[in-house]
Amino acid sequence: MDAILIQYLLNWVVLGCIYALVAIGFSLLFGVLDVIHFSHGDVSIVAPFVTLAVLQALLGTSLAAGGIAVLILACAAAILAVGLLGILLEWLVIRRFRGAPAMMALVATVALGTVIRELIRSIYPQGSNPKPFPSLLTSRLTVGDITIPYYSLFVIAVAVLLVGLLFTIMRYTKIGVRIRAAAEDRDIARLMAINPEHVFAATFFIASAVGAVGGILYASYAGVVRFDFGIQLGLIGFSAAVIGGLGSMPGAILGSLLIAGIETLVQATMAEGASYRIVFVFLLVILVLVLKPSGVFGKPVVEKV
Repeated sequence: MDAILIQYLLNWVVLGCIYALVAIGFSLLFGVLDVIHFSHGDVSIVAPFVTLAVLQALLGTSLAAGGIAVLILACAAAILAVGLLGILLEWLVIRRFRGAPAMMALVATVALGTVIRELIRSIYPQGSNPKPFPSLLTSRLTVGDITIPYYSLFVIAVAVLLVGLLFTIMRYTKIGVRIRAAAEDRDIARLMAINPEHVFAATFFIASAVGAVGGILYASYAGVVRFDFGIQLGLIGFSAAVIGGLGSMPGAILGSLLIAGIETLVQATMAEGASYRIVFVFLLVILVLVLKPSGVFGKPVVEKV
């Protein structure tokens, strides 16, 4: 098989895996809370900045010589910190709009995303400037004429493991059963001695932590991170969730692969395709919404008026 085609296929799968980790958070939060958490992309992109801050803090210590182990430690600390940040934001902001009209929660989370971006720019040293982000793996696997970056295989493996772990948690653990019960009917969940507040906190932690992994992988893929990367990452993640059907995790994965496929195809076949890839992505979103407003795996909601 042609080496260039292999590279395009790898780029497609890697981008799809990164987008899926963000899109799953949108679907999970909507499925449980019926809230579109529009600042989820900005929350996810906090993780690379926390990683860089931890690396900087360890620079003058004996751990600095640890190489990849220190980078893994910094990433783990960032994932935990962003998971806790998700719980904090749910407690401070989002729970206030739980019974409010959907538009109020949407506007509130859009504003929250702006606050997060500006805090990053203000608090992080020279936060307005792009920051180089280290590659998690730099070596490559060579098979004949084909060169495969180990980083691509790493991203695919991490995404598959996380998705498998998430499905296992949701189906076979107590917290997963409680999350699904609260998503189905909160009042009945209360009658079954399930505390919705604990469920919402756990859901935000899981969604934010998985999104943090996506944010770190995205920054490592790009080789740089900016305070406003969360805007595009959030829009793509949300669009993937919409294409697949909000509230459906398999749908979020499918939508992510479709969007990544469109991006890769446009860049491979069009001159200056990198400049137009987002245009075609959102044309796909419009097409899906026109043909199937509930998304590929979404279920139409009927409301009495």
